[in-house]
Amino acid sequence: MGEDGRVNDGTLILAGAPIGRAEDASPRLREALARADVIAAEDTRRLRRLAADLGVMLAGRVVSYYDGNEAARAAELVEALRDGDTVLVITDAGMPGVSDPGYRLTHLAVEAGIPVTALPGPSAVTTALAISGLPSDRFCFEGFPPRKPGERARRLASLAGEERTMVFFEAPHRLHASLAAMAGAFGADRPAALCRELTKTYEEVVRGTLGELAAWAQGEVRGEITLVVAGHAPGAAETDIGALVAEVSRQEAAGVSRKQAIVDVAKAAGVPKRELYDAVHRA
Repeated sequence: MGEDGRVNDGTLILAGAPIGRAEDASPRLREALARADVIAAEDTRRLRRLAADLGVMLAGRVVSYYDGNEAARAAELVEALRDGDTVLVITDAGMPGVSDPGYRLTHLAVEAGIPVTALPGPSAVTTALAISGLPSDRFCFEGFPPRKPGERARRLASLAGEERTMVFFEAPHRLHASLAAMAGAFGADRPAALCRELTKTYEEVVRGTLGELAAWAQGEVRGEITLVVAGHAPGAAETDIGALVAEVSRQEAAGVSRKQAIVDVAKAAGVPKRELYDAVHRA
């Protein structure tokens, strides 16, 4: 309690969770889970399984904190912090706020002057980058590409000249479409690495060009996926027009009109629409 009689604010702890193996959890995470007054978990069942694997008894109140209730729950958790509680946020894997719930609460806590700290842990982003074999001195994280073909094409178009190595997350059922779109936007010969089930029993890293990875991903792919894509090399060769034609065909098959697909793919690759239109009709 402060000198003015008001309860001192608590501390918000952003806890990095193992991305595969429970034994990767740090001793600090074990201690924090046991001591926190409130634990906000993306999936409460997964939290309890992790605690059981770590041999930790959860003494604090456990609440759900996921995309669907993040905005409303954040305000409630700030009140708990104002009451002096230690609030620990943990997601299914990796660091809260990195393509996972956590940003809104952190932002509110910072605005309110509440202490915020982190328990670092494994990260799919840096793990994939480290083992990809691609340049790691400069990189950027782009999260999940947009789901809709047109939006995805426009996002990738904005990255076509990015010189840093790029890291993406993607769902297995959208993997082939995203790789094909990247091949169209960045060039089918752009080096990349597809990292699946990092740190888990069936970890797999497939390295090759975007064109090769797109072909590989046409089969059934399961698990958590992290993509690492080389940045644009100044003076690199022109985009393969054949890869762009293939991307137009793929978008047509997904229900996009040919005209719109040509517009989106041409913009993403930075080639004239007429050039791509002619190539599509020749094919």
